[in-house]
Order: sequence, then structure tokens, then C-alpha cells
Amino acid sequence: MLMTKKVVNTSGKRKTAIAKATVMKGKGRVRINNKPVELYEPMIARFKIMEPLTIAANRVDDVDINVTVSGGGFMSQANACRTAIAKGLLEYTADPMLKVSFLEFDRSLLVSDSRFKEPKKPLGRGARKKRQKSYR
Repeated sequence: MLMTKKVVNTSGKRKTAIAKATVMKGKGRVRINNKPVELYEPMIARFKIMEPLTIAANRVDDVDINVTVSGGGFMSQANACRTAIAKGLLEYTADPMLKVSFLEFDRSLLVSDSRFKEPKKPLGRGARKKRQKSYR
């Protein structure tokens, strides 16, 4: 395995959630907001965050990953975390096979999702819905 950098900083975004990941040499610890990923709740968000770690498998054993995430809901935060972790692992290891396996599994592991909630407009109940117009 080719190690290029000592410390790598990456970020991932989803809706209004922003995650910043720091990947460095270590013992395989993964922390999200200073909490071990094994204790992260809710469980469905934990599984989402673990996806890049499962794909990378043995490459994670000698790396520590610290993620700081803020904004958005729990699922947006989980998606932002997984993007930041995958980008960080890819940049740290510089392994082209890892990139291929990430892209085969899910493109959003390496590409931040740019979709946002559309803002509410006047005269309506939401972004598109309008009050019904009556002529009689």
C-alpha cells in the first residue's frame, strides 16, 4: 500500500449538512463528533457511515479518521460523513482500485450531493403548491 500524505483533510456535503474528515496514521479508530462510530445513533445512519469503511476493508486498520459534522438532519449528516470518509481514504491511500470499488458501489461516496430544498414562494403552501384559484 502506497502512503502519500501524513494527514488528509476532506469534506462532504448533503443538503445543509457539512462533514469534515481528517485521516491520519493510527490504529483503525473512526470517530464522529468525538464519538466512536460503533456507538453512533440511530443505527440506520451508522450503517450508512460504515459503507466506505466496509468497502475499504483492511486499508482502514492503520488509519484514524476523525469526522466533524454539523447542520441538516441525521440522514443528511450520515451521507455527508460517508462522502468525507470515502474521499479521505482515497486521497490518503492513493489506491486506484479503491476508487473503482467506491464508484461501483455508489457514486455519491465520492461526489457530494448538490441538491437542496427549494425555498417556499409567496401565495403558496410550499415551493410549488399554490392556493386554488376560484372564478365563481
